[in-house]
Amino acid sequence: MAGRSSSHQQPCCAGIVTWSRGDGPTDQPTAAARRPGRRSASWSCAWRPRTRPGGYRRIQGELVGLGHRVAASTVWRILKRAGVDPAPRRGGQTWRQFLTMRAEAIIATDFFTVDTVLLKRLYVLFVIELATRAGARPGRHRPSDRAVGHPASPNLMMGLGNRIDTLKFLIRDRDTKFTAAFDAVFAADTIEVLKTPVRAPRANAHAERWVGTARRECLDQILIINAQHLRRVLAEFVDHYNGHRPHRALRQQAPEPRLRVAPGDSRTVKRYQVLGGLINEYRLVA
Repeated sequence: MAGRSSSHQQPCCAGIVTWSRGDGPTDQPTAAARRPGRRSASWSCAWRPRTRPGGYRRIQGELVGLGHRVAASTVWRILKRAGVDPAPRRGGQTWRQFLTMRAEAIIATDFFTVDTVLLKRLYVLFVIELATRAGARPGRHRPSDRAVGHPASPNLMMGLGNRIDTLKFLIRDRDTKFTAAFDAVFAADTIEVLKTPVRAPRANAHAERWVGTARRECLDQILIINAQHLRRVLAEFVDHYNGHRPHRALRQQAPEPRLRVAPGDSRTVKRYQVLGGLINEYRLVA
């Protein structure tokens, strides 16, 4: 047992910091150098990848166990000077990097509510593809008078079509309206459900932005009568959103443009009204 414990102590102690007594150079005087009666000390960071990660307090505690009384602020200053980040950020991908690199395999889902003129609340469930920014196509949203759950999942899967084979991740928040049966439908197709942190809407920013766009450009301008009316309105808006509306992230192109236009095309421009004139589209005609 003694031999086993000693083999684990050496990497741990060397992995935290290397303490060298003497007159080595330092960037600024330490507290020990300024106070009389204490020996000066210089530090050099030697964090090794095999060391189990820990915070500044953890490192301070390890040093106290070795007989060195050092303030946590001193440990922070040394690691900061050496360019060593705190443990949670050391190595691995950030959330933004993950979304950027795996966008082709990620969809995000969320739901929002719509109140009708008859004082009835409807829930709208949708998904959005991160790579193309394509919103909830007809069949993906499911207005109803109850919270989302297992019955809504197959509707989302059918709307994805052939894209389902290339998808690996589904991002959603931790709302209790998403049931275990809802996640099981996606797990059956080997799609991993990633839950965002609590009260962190920016972690699912693509879905949140789609909700804001749908409200500002469509739902806030129309009085909804019932679920059937809401389906028709959303179907028409989604067709405009995917096929015509420009997106800055796509260099002012639509996610799924109906027609590719060559630069300098001199055909006649015609205006088309969407949602009874609420939105105008401009297209080239022969």
